[in-house]
Amino acid sequence: MTTPLVLTPGRGPDGTAFLKAVGEIDMSNTPALAAALDDLPGRLVVDLTEVEYLDSAGLSVLFAHAERIELVTTLLLEPVMAVSGLTTVTTVRVQEGPDTDA
Repeated sequence: MTTPLVLTPGRGPDGTAFLKAVGEIDMSNTPALAAALDDLPGRLVVDLTEVEYLDSAGLSVLFAHAERIELVTTLLLEPVMAVSGLTTVTTVRVQEGPDTDA
């Protein structure tokens, strides 16, 4: 059973727009992700730290917005970002969670 995707837009303390994603990103919900990214113009931080699964359809949406987004991810998704090539076209920051030993 998949975990539903919840997308929450907002602004950080410095006014930077952000989009927090929680759950799983797959081909069934990438239209919602694309629409949320389209609705937030300009520079944008996309927080993926609570994403449990990210497939190639989700990566395609992120690539389409790579020139204007910064991704925040976990150690679990870091290899996916590197292998896909996202780390070469946008900033990807790894945020260590409470379950990591680093």
